[in-house]
Amino acid sequence: HFLPEFQARVRVLRRLGYLQDNDQLKLKGKAACAMSTSELVITELVFDNFFKNLEVEAIAAILSCMVFQQKTSDAEPEWTEELLSAKKRFLKLAHKIVEAEVAEGLTANDADFDQQFKFGAVEVVYRWSRGEQFSEIMNYTDVDEGTIVRCITRLDEVLRCIKDVARIVGDVDFGAKMDRASQSIKRDIVFAASLYVQ
Repeated sequence: HFLPEFQARVRVLRRLGYLQDNDQLKLKGKAACAMSTSELVITELVFDNFFKNLEVEAIAAILSCMVFQQKTSDAEPEWTEELLSAKKRFLKLAHKIVEAEVAEGLTANDADFDQQFKFGAVEVVYRWSRGEQFSEIMNYTDVDEGTIVRCITRLDEVLRCIKDVARIVGDVDFGAKMDRASQSIKRDIVFAASLYVQ
């Protein structure tokens, strides 16, 4: 049972350009190894230059869907055109993975695929990244404060992993951009030392 699934996953990695025919890692595969979460999705974003024309605030905001898990109200968020366009591109690139999995028999369809990405914190993270106060950004969500704090701290981990990917692919400017995105969210109460963990 496990061997056929393993072989199918290897074929997916070959199809997407992570492995050579002899199963040696390509650069894309080495980059994916540096990630600790959503390895394939983030690597596809990196190698498609998804982040190239996005402002650091938009990068942080869109990537929040990788770590935010809470269900939110169906209220229409106030997204900029840049964020709306980035969400569309994000989902299109992520679908490449599902298409490869369907082609290799790992997934029956992509009906539930979009559900794994929750975009409910995008506006809040965008505003936080732009320098708004925590009390102000909480007016744009029905999620509790602790969930938003956890989302932002986990997002910082993702941004630091992507910075490592930039080092692996040898793109200093891209690494600096990820560092700026990380610095834009790493401030104030969200990153204050907790009395509970000291």
